[in-house]
Amino acid sequence: MQALFFLLIQAQTDTTAADTLSMAAEQEQMSMFELLAEGGVLMIPLFILSIVAVYVIAERWRSLNNARIEIDGFLRTVESMLKDGDRQRALTYCDGIDKPLARILKAGIRRLGRPIRDIEDAIGNAGKKEIYHLEKRMNWLATIAGVAPLVGFTGTVTGMIEAFMDIQSLQGNVNPSVLAGGIWEALITTATGLIVGIIAYGFYNFLLGKINRMVHELENASADFIDLLQAPSNKKEKEREKVG
Repeated sequence: MQALFFLLIQAQTDTTAADTLSMAAEQEQMSMFELLAEGGVLMIPLFILSIVAVYVIAERWRSLNNARIEIDGFLRTVESMLKDGDRQRALTYCDGIDKPLARILKAGIRRLGRPIRDIEDAIGNAGKKEIYHLEKRMNWLATIAGVAPLVGFTGTVTGMIEAFMDIQSLQGNVNPSVLAGGIWEALITTATGLIVGIIAYGFYNFLLGKINRMVHELENASADFIDLLQAPSNKKEKEREKVG
């Protein structure tokens, strides 16, 4: 009889433990939306910042990849056209290639026949415009990288203020569940702000590196183009020196 009684108590204990584990599992299965909602009002600006960051990263990445060009082949084609004296064909060729380098060289080709200094100035001005377009919206990403963690830390402060206000209103007679709301807000906003900031900062440096490499390539290609234009005059000078 005592053994039967012991087995009944053991079965009831196991059932209670199973129910407890089931409830804990249901609590752990809280959706991501519900989890983020616990962060409070400051999750709204963090969400907006994350959307803007994703847009800038995708837009700049696509723009930079589209701006790339096979420089050596492009320069050889332009050089061949100019050596044949077909400037209009070279301009048409550059118009058909929607790339920064093509637009830069087109500005120089339009000035052919003028002093080399004028051609260099035209190429330099066109280059500045292209660099501006390459760096467009990068300041947004830098701002998000700095602002998002600050918004998250603000959530930490407001969450802790809420928790201490609850303690004061209950005159210290509180349990952890009473403080859960403020603690949720403090932890979630901080974590979200740091995640958004880290991603934005990482991609800012990555994209900035790509931009710097592209600017370096454009500068070298522009210098090669200037040398290409000066080559015929140098050849003529050598011929004159031989004649002299």
